[in-house]
Amino acid sequence: VSSFARMFVQVCLYFYCKCLWRCLKFVVRKLTGQCELQRICYNTKPGAARTMKIEASLKGSKSKRLQTSVNVHPDAIEKTIDDIMELKRINPDINPQLGVSLQACLLQIVGYRNLIAEVEKLRREPYDSENPQHEEMLLKLWKCLKPNSPLKARISKQWCEIGFQGDDPKTDFRGMGLLGLYNLVYFAEWDTEIAQQVLTDSLHPKYREVERKDLSVSNAWQYLDFNYFFFLSQLSKAEWEKKKFDKAIGYSFAIVGINITDLAYNLLVSGALKTHFYNVAPEAPTLTHFQQTFCYLMHEFHKFWIDEDPLDIMEFNRVREKFYKRTLRQLQNPEMALCPHFAASESLINM
Repeated sequence: VSSFARMFVQVCLYFYCKCLWRCLKFVVRKLTGQCELQRICYNTKPGAARTMKIEASLKGSKSKRLQTSVNVHPDAIEKTIDDIMELKRINPDINPQLGVSLQACLLQIVGYRNLIAEVEKLRREPYDSENPQHEEMLLKLWKCLKPNSPLKARISKQWCEIGFQGDDPKTDFRGMGLLGLYNLVYFAEWDTEIAQQVLTDSLHPKYREVERKDLSVSNAWQYLDFNYFFFLSQLSKAEWEKKKFDKAIGYSFAIVGINITDLAYNLLVSGALKTHFYNVAPEAPTLTHFQQTFCYLMHEFHKFWIDEDPLDIMEFNRVREKFYKRTLRQLQNPEMALCPHFAASESLINM
């Protein structure tokens, strides 16, 4: 019975999507004198809400020309707009603003697709210590983060001071390739003060004294759970004196940066970042937009890590997953802009 019910629902949905929905659009067009693209552009403000509706409308069209319009080359967008206007029988002289709005939306849609390709290319390119440009970027990272501490040698234990795992950082870029290095250098070069502060905090976490009253049942969850609370309540005075200073856990700055690069990459490829980019990039989102988003995520993750107050570094994956889900929830808001203070969004706000 349940299988039959599911099949019946699927048939109804198919019928609705393929037949009834198209009939409804036809009726609405006759009543309003406007096609779906016109209604979206005229009734939805610029930004993610409009662009995502336009994208869904074009992809869901029965016309192949409209379906493929979201995959054209940026140089062909103007001609594509003319084709859409002709296909929809819209007079551009009577509707001049429609062409402008559609062009802005298509630039964002096509630009997002091209950004994925550019980011993927960097991710797939391995770090090459024989490449002078790669080596120059790596040394720039050190100089931006540690301007008062000269690097004594290319292969050195000093790299651990900025959060790499060993003497040679090149081995840590395997997962994200050059993309991890590009993001870290951008953060260190363009958001230097915050990057240096995050690095310092990660190396020298603060101690805080925990009072017994803080471990009441009402507050037990912020530390661990009731089992841990019971364990602490059984401690002798001497044992408590040894444990009463709770050390905030630090982390490896560079390794976490590469990990947050992976998080940003997944948000991009999944399409979750469309909301953000369509709101902050007036036209095509670029690699710079992606790197600015990485800076924001690094800063926010650092604050999130401190608020979560993990017991040790082994909790990193749990904290990261929780941060990832929080960011996804934020991006479900069509008006969300993760970092609206960046210059890229100012022109859109001014508009």
